[in-house]
Amino acid sequence: MRMMKDLRNIAYGQQLPCEGYSDQPYVVQTDDGCWLCVMTTGPGREGDARQHIVATSSEDQGRTWSPMRDIEPLGPPEASWAMPLKIPSGRVYVFYTYNKDNVEKLPGWEGPGRHRVDTLGYLAYKYSDDHGQTWSQERFYVPMRKMRIDRENGTEGKVLFFWGVGKPIIHDGTVYLGAAKVGDFNTVGFMAESEGIFLKSDNILEESDPGKIRWETLPHGDVGLRAPLGPIADEANLVALSDGSLYATYRTIEGHNCHAYSRDGGSTWEDQQYASYFPGGPLFKHPRAANFVRKFSNGKFILWFHNHGARWYQDRNPAWLCGGVERDGYIHWSQPEICLYDKDPDTRISYPDFVEKDGRYFVTETQKSVARCHEMDAALLEGMWSQLDPTATPLQPVTPHLHISPCEPGTSIDVGRLPSLGADGGFALEFWLKMRGLGMEGTLCSTLDQDGRGITVKTTVTGTLQLTLTDGEVTLDAATDPGRLQGGSWHHVVMNVDGAAGIVSFMVDGILCDGADVWQRGWYRIPRDLLDVNGSQQLTIGSCKGELGQLQIHRRYLRNYEAIANYRLGFAPS
Repeated sequence: MRMMKDLRNIAYGQQLPCEGYSDQPYVVQTDDGCWLCVMTTGPGREGDARQHIVATSSEDQGRTWSPMRDIEPLGPPEASWAMPLKIPSGRVYVFYTYNKDNVEKLPGWEGPGRHRVDTLGYLAYKYSDDHGQTWSQERFYVPMRKMRIDRENGTEGKVLFFWGVGKPIIHDGTVYLGAAKVGDFNTVGFMAESEGIFLKSDNILEESDPGKIRWETLPHGDVGLRAPLGPIADEANLVALSDGSLYATYRTIEGHNCHAYSRDGGSTWEDQQYASYFPGGPLFKHPRAANFVRKFSNGKFILWFHNHGARWYQDRNPAWLCGGVERDGYIHWSQPEICLYDKDPDTRISYPDFVEKDGRYFVTETQKSVARCHEMDAALLEGMWSQLDPTATPLQPVTPHLHISPCEPGTSIDVGRLPSLGADGGFALEFWLKMRGLGMEGTLCSTLDQDGRGITVKTTVTGTLQLTLTDGEVTLDAATDPGRLQGGSWHHVVMNVDGAAGIVSFMVDGILCDGADVWQRGWYRIPRDLLDVNGSQQLTIGSCKGELGQLQIHRRYLRNYEAIANYRLGFAPS
C-alpha cells in the first residue's frame, strides 16, 4: 500500500487558478473531453463586493488549468456560489446567487457584517453551448416560491436570502438542485436561521429556450428541510437511489449532519434527523461545514464529512469519507477513512466535488485562498465499499511486520526501531485483548527506556485503553472511547499512529472510535514536535488484569478497511 507520495496530502494536488479568494470548485465533463470547473472568486475575501463567478478548463484530467474566463464580471453586483449542470445535448448551465438589484447592505439588520450581500437576490442562470468557453449574455432566473422563512425575514419576503452548494443532479428525466433559504442573520452578518429546499425542472433537458424552462420549489408546504433542534439546516446535497428515492444530507450546528429521504420525487421528506451509519445505528459527528454526498457509476456512494462534533465552523482538517451502498431503500455507510489532510491543523478543507474518469477518482476542494484538484487512491474507495457489499471481493488481511503470540506477562521481544512520525511515517499496534474486569489500571506493553522515551499501552480506571507516545519531552496521551470494552470478552484493537496525517485513531472490533457521547471526537492530533517515539527496542509485556492474546506491529499506519479485514479473521485462543 505504501506510495511514493501520500495522495491524501493536499500539498500534492494541482492548484486551480483564482484571484485571491476561491470557493466551490465544481466540475462537469464536457463533450469535447475537457473538464470544466466553475467557481466563485475575487481579489478580496469571502463576501467581498468584487466576488464573481468564473470558469476554467482542463484538457489533462486536472493536471493543468486554463486561465479563468468570466461568467459574470467582477462585482458589484455580487455573483456567487456557481453550480454547473451539463445536459445530454452538451449544453452547460450554471446556477448562482445574483445580487441583481445591487443591494449594498443587509436590509433590516445592523452590525459589522451588514455589508456582506452575497446571499440575497435572485437565483440566476446562464448557459454555454461551446463547452464553457463563452456564456450567454442574457441571464435567466429561477422563480423561488416564498415560504414562511421568507415572509418572516427582515423584509417580510420582499428580498429573498439564500445560497446554494448543491450541485444539480439528473434523475428520471428531471433536474434537481439544492439551496438554502435564510431567515435571519446575527450581528456579525452570519446566517442565523436557515432551511433546505430544492428547485426542480421537468423540462430543462429537452427545452432549448432557457426562458421556457419550468421550475418548482420543493418540498411542498411552507417549511423546508429542518434540523431536529437548532435553527440551522443548510447546504443540502442530493443523490438518487435505484428505487427512485432521493437522499439528501445537510449541515447543522448541533454536532451532527442531518439526512432525509424522499419517496415522492422531493415533494415530501421523511427521516429528517441526524444522519446515522445505518438505520437505527450510531450517528455521524460533524460541525458547521460542507457535508456532501455523491453517487458514482457503480451505483455506490461517498459521504464527505469531518468526523467530530463541534458546533461551529472550526476543524475542517482532515476531511473524511465513508463509502455507501444501498440496502432495502436506505444507504448504509462504511467506517470512515481520511481522504485529505494538511500538515497545518488550521487549514480548512471544504466544498468538494468528485470526478470519475476511466476507473479513476478525483476530488476538488478549497481552502478559500487556494483550490486544488487531487487524484484519490481508488483502493481507498473500493475498500470502504467492500466492507458492506457481500458481492465485492473480500477485504484482504494485512501481514504485520512482527507477530507475537502467545504474549506472556514479563516477556520482552525485540521489535527494532519504529518509523519516524515525520514525513509519511507511522505505525500500528494490533492486538486481541480480554479484560478480567474494567476500571483497573495497568500496563499491557511498553518500550519505555530509562530516559522516558517510547510507547506504552495501559488499561485505565475509566475502562479505556490509553496509548502514550513520548520522546521524553513531548507526550501524547490518547484513549479508546469509554464503553467500547467489556470485561470477560475478547476485543480486537488497532491503535493507528498515522504520522503522515498527524492523527492517532483507534478501532475496536472493527468500529472507529469517535468519542462516543463523552468527547467531541475519537481521534487525536500528534504534536508537531513529536517525531521519534523510539525508546527501548525491547517491548515488554505487562501484567495487568487482562489477557493479551496476540500482538502485531505494523511499520505503517493501517487503513481502517485493512483493520476491519484483520478483525474479520477472528481469533482462536490457544
